[in-house]
This record gives sequence, C-alpha cells and structure tokens, in this order.
Amino acid sequence: MTEHATRLFKCLADETRLAILLLIQAEGELCVCELTYVIDASQPKVSRHLAQLRNCELVADRRQGQWIYYRLHPSLPSWALETLTCAARGCHTEVGRMQDALTRMGNRPERQAGCC
Repeated sequence: MTEHATRLFKCLADETRLAILLLIQAEGELCVCELTYVIDASQPKVSRHLAQLRNCELVADRRQGQWIYYRLHPSLPSWALETLTCAARGCHTEVGRMQDALTRMGNRPERQAGCC
C-alpha cells in the first residue's frame, strides 16, 4: 500500500493533475478537449498530465472514434477513492466552477456508453 499511497499523493500534489482528477470524478469521464477548455491549458500540457495519471493507474481511457475519454481507473482502491472524495468536498467551489464552465463549452463531443 505504501507505494500506491506515495504515487497517489505525488500525483495529487500537482494542481493541474488534481483538477483533472476531481473533474473526472465529478463528471464520470471527459476527453482532452473538455479538460483543456475547463483548465485553460494547452492540449500538450493536459495530455502530459493525463499520461502521468495513466502511468500511476489513476485514470483509464477508452477510444470512441477520434475521441479518447478518460475516467477514474476501475481498479482504484477504495481508500484512494475516499481520498479523492474528501478532496472534492474540500474543493467543492472550484469543482462547481469547472462543471459550470463545461456547461458553457460549445461543440462538446457526443458520448456513447462505454462497452467495458
């Protein structure tokens, strides 16, 4: 558990990665374009952070046509989910602002239910 906890907290220590995780947790899944819009960061920066989150097994992805959607990793331990839930409660104002920004985003990709 120690190795997993260390990786989780290292990832959470970065403001961009924390914002990505909390927003994905709140929305279920998001694509890079949605994250770049809300976080107001470049696509390469968001993709780099998503790659780090994927390497730490905090997020998983699925492809749907030209879009790649990211969600919390399905095998994330319950203690890690509880940690994210507590962080989301502490950051509820910021998460709410990010969700409001998503509702204003034009041309959001259409989702189909994931097959897995």
